[in-house]
Amino acid sequence: MVPVAVTAWAVALLVSFLPWSAGLLIGGSVLGTVSALVVLRWCRGGARLRAVVVGAAPLGAVCLAVAGVIGLSAAWAAPARAEAATLAGHAVTVEVSVRSLPSVGADGRLWADADTIRIGPGEHPGALSVPVRIGVPPGPALATLGPGTVLRFTAEVTGADAGERAAAVLFARGAVVQVSRGGPIETLAGDVRAAFIARARLLPEPGSELLPGLAVGDVRAVSDELDAAMKASGLSHLTAVSGSNLALVAAAAFGVVALCGGGRRLRVLAAVLALAGFVVLVTPQPSVIRAAAMAGVALSALLLGRPRAGLSVLLLAVTVLLLADPHLAAAPGFALSAAATAGLVVLAPPLAAGLARWLPRPVALAVAVPLSAQLACGPIIALFAAQQSLISVVANLLAEPASPIATVLGLLACLAMPIPPLADLLAAAAWLPSAWIAQTALVTAGLPLATIEAPAGVGMALIMAVLSAATFWAIASHRPLRGPWRALVGGLVAVALGSVTGWGIVTGPVAVLQRPADWGIGLCDVGQGDAVLVRSETHALLIDTGPDPETLRRCLSDLGVGRLDALVLTHFDHDHAGASDVLVGRADVVLHGPVDTAAHRAQLERLRRGGARLVQASAGMTGRLGAADWRVLWPRRDDRVFPPGNDAGVILEVAGGGVPRSLFLADLSALSQGMLRRIAHPRHATVVKVAHHGSADQDPQLYADLDPALALISVGAGNDYGHPRAVTLDMLRALRAPILRTDERGTILVSQGGEGLRVWSERPAPVEGPRATPPSTARAP
Repeated sequence: MVPVAVTAWAVALLVSFLPWSAGLLIGGSVLGTVSALVVLRWCRGGARLRAVVVGAAPLGAVCLAVAGVIGLSAAWAAPARAEAATLAGHAVTVEVSVRSLPSVGADGRLWADADTIRIGPGEHPGALSVPVRIGVPPGPALATLGPGTVLRFTAEVTGADAGERAAAVLFARGAVVQVSRGGPIETLAGDVRAAFIARARLLPEPGSELLPGLAVGDVRAVSDELDAAMKASGLSHLTAVSGSNLALVAAAAFGVVALCGGGRRLRVLAAVLALAGFVVLVTPQPSVIRAAAMAGVALSALLLGRPRAGLSVLLLAVTVLLLADPHLAAAPGFALSAAATAGLVVLAPPLAAGLARWLPRPVALAVAVPLSAQLACGPIIALFAAQQSLISVVANLLAEPASPIATVLGLLACLAMPIPPLADLLAAAAWLPSAWIAQTALVTAGLPLATIEAPAGVGMALIMAVLSAATFWAIASHRPLRGPWRALVGGLVAVALGSVTGWGIVTGPVAVLQRPADWGIGLCDVGQGDAVLVRSETHALLIDTGPDPETLRRCLSDLGVGRLDALVLTHFDHDHAGASDVLVGRADVVLHGPVDTAAHRAQLERLRRGGARLVQASAGMTGRLGAADWRVLWPRRDDRVFPPGNDAGVILEVAGGGVPRSLFLADLSALSQGMLRRIAHPRHATVVKVAHHGSADQDPQLYADLDPALALISVGAGNDYGHPRAVTLDMLRALRAPILRTDERGTILVSQGGEGLRVWSERPAPVEGPRATPPSTARAP
């Protein structure tokens, strides 16, 4: 089954990211099968060669058949997916059937997987069935939202990324109408979940936040703080319904029937029925599908008298699921679920045997279970996560024993819903292990060096794979290596451990200790664009977002900014507002420049639906940010001289409360800068964010009036515009203003102290002869 499952996964990934390859796979599969039959028929070699050909032919035929079926499955779905993709950027009326439990996104919406029933422009959309991802506003009417629920609403369509199972992403606009809650089974399951969640909310936090996730897979109650702690401690998998949950349910049903004297067939039947009911209750998410399929095949193996074929059962389940839905191959949750199960089946026994040389056997087994899952999942996590947990094994060792208790008691509470006192008692009993898990996450995540930062990607995945293999080799029972092999393996392990540890220390604690804690201005390195943070006390304001969501998200995370008092969108060019969707649900107020297109209005509407108050900025507006004062200098209200865009951008002045007197000039041209100078008369700014990334279109007199002590330029390295221009740099040097640029320095932080300005930058100043910019940490008068 190993080559069959590997073929299935590789082919499924191929058709997920390159849909046009499905036809080639079908043709190649047919051609390969025919070629194999011809070779088998006419093979005239010796007995050994013919034995090899005859032995490999059946396996090759199965692999080719699997590739062909996956190609057919992808080709069958391709026309509908292509039709849905053409709707990107349009407003449509849609009717969908929900497939998963919703989760609360950063924008405050409820997000869920769904299948479209009808979708298209106008009030009478055409029938089309494709998988989508939907985002709907929360409300009391959607408290029981879950699988089987049919919704109808108007939505804005955006395209999905390559490899995603969803063919499109739908942002609901306006009212969401619940057409039906599905069939009687889905309705009953929704009512049971809602009743259990309501009971759990009456219990003390943080245990009550986790309990619905542990019992029925609903994580809407988990706070951002607890979610971050669960991820940092490596415990987030406990709130995702996985194979362990289904194994508990199946084992309980199997054991109850056994205690009642039922035979093997009756036990298996009871386990199957219990599994089916549990899948309906917790919804068929990727990990649940994989676990249920594996459990089904395992029960079949048990019924046939082959209960020990664990790895073959897993590989068969994975192959069957990929045949039915090739896009599961690109789902990280599905990959992690399969890898964790494979680790438990393959790695846990030898790890337990190796640990038993130093530990009592029960303790060795308890350590081997979370360790085997961590070793198997580590390389996959490193592909897409920039944070690696160093305490996950310890945290799992402490928390894992409580998980099955919370799951079983929570499920019993669900079953006892018709008897409220009993349901309350069982829910309260389930709260105890849930609170233990939550407290374990919070405590372990707060330990020094609980996590390290590392660049996600293939390189880090390979390093993690080497570390996992070396850890397994060091612990599991084996014949010791001798001579040069021992030195070689030891050297590789030392280099890998040193590289990962060194990177984690340098980019983690050392970097944090080097940054000034009292910074007032943070110039994020977002490439060719602007994103400037202003902070006073615990309050933060962001001026523009830059073009790239991931770059902005990383800067906010590195600087510890979670929520914004205000977001200022100076204008709507992509390099200034392209990443605004990252801030949906994270900003209290949005100050913006003039709006002239439907796309810009839709951009603001998404921020408004996330809870922000929209305010069109104009000269004269003032406000407070902590202990700092801000004032809008430009544009003038109802000004028709300049159209929306660069020359009508919002110009902000901020001073006080730890923020040096600063002027942020957006992308104003020399003409509009001159009008600003004559109308607003700005003078003596300590810090100036130079207009338009240092373009040549500047008003020298404005900069002379400002006489800045520090000039900041947000600009991308090697940009196509030649920014910053030499004439602008010479003008600033003539004013004796130190110049700091993000293309040279990365992220830049500025703080104000008694001796003047203190500047920190992510990278040291480049050496450019006598005109080099100041060193990484500098003071200006």
